[in-house]
Amino acid sequence: MKKIFVTRKIPEAGVEKLKKVFDVEISRFDRNLTKDEIPEMTAGAQGMVSMASDTIDRELIDRLSSVRIIANYAVGFDNIDVKYAGGKGIVVTNTPGVLTQATADIAMSLILCIARRIVEGDRLMRRGEFKGFYPTFFLGVELENKVLGIYGLGRIGKAVAKKAVNFGLRIIYHNSMPCEQGFTDFSAQYVSFDELLKRSDFLSIHAPLTEETFHRFTQREFKKMKKEAFLINTARGPLVKEDDLVLALKEGWIAGTGLDVYEFEPKVHPGLISLDNVVLLPHIGSATIEVRERMSIMVADNLIAFFKGEPPPNRVN
Repeated sequence: MKKIFVTRKIPEAGVEKLKKVFDVEISRFDRNLTKDEIPEMTAGAQGMVSMASDTIDRELIDRLSSVRIIANYAVGFDNIDVKYAGGKGIVVTNTPGVLTQATADIAMSLILCIARRIVEGDRLMRRGEFKGFYPTFFLGVELENKVLGIYGLGRIGKAVAKKAVNFGLRIIYHNSMPCEQGFTDFSAQYVSFDELLKRSDFLSIHAPLTEETFHRFTQREFKKMKKEAFLINTARGPLVKEDDLVLALKEGWIAGTGLDVYEFEPKVHPGLISLDNVVLLPHIGSATIEVRERMSIMVADNLIAFFKGEPPPNRVN
């Protein structure tokens, strides 16, 4: 029976499915494994289930002597040197599509929270500082007729935009090229990147992390945005240079930000923590019971198909 090593506990639905076919070993540690622990624990395993928080670079891949497939428990796979793995004969798979709506819900929640100062208001109430209503107290901004800019109108970006339309937001977007006609069933205008920066009242990031998108948002970009604009990131932390984001917030180049991902995750820039116009979430875009269970089943399906000699449903290399 072939052995599968899982670097961290995943929902039982996927584990049970794997155990019907494989000898499954799950890390006994409830934390990220070190670069030495992963190859030690994977010894003798033909397949591995990795987390988005596992950095599987060339050095580590060279030490995975028996592994033939890495099933990443995530949509993104920038944590793996996919090309190098392929060159070593290792297949890499992911879990796409399953978390689209859940992540879009979090992006929309961040937009609402930062616009209406919801988290800030909660903190004020807990401090006992609410003294009653008056006309200029705790003012936020409306969403109706504001412009939502989407950087990366893929599955998740499209889902966010569709939800946002119901709040009266108008949609503009920037991709490497315009979407095909019929991709959306709502009005969305393709604009240049500079126009996206200049026109957006809310700018929501949904692009993958690549060499081209790394630090796509820096001082240069923040200075082009409206002073009243809010930045939302539920994609990948390193798309935003956090030192520059903190400076932009402190200098008033933009009005605020809502983040679910971080440049040096799980570390959060201390400058973000101290600011009131910032909403911070602990990377919970896909954190629903339903989504995480479906992801575990997709991981199992990828592994089962591969070892049956069939194409894995979600191969990325």
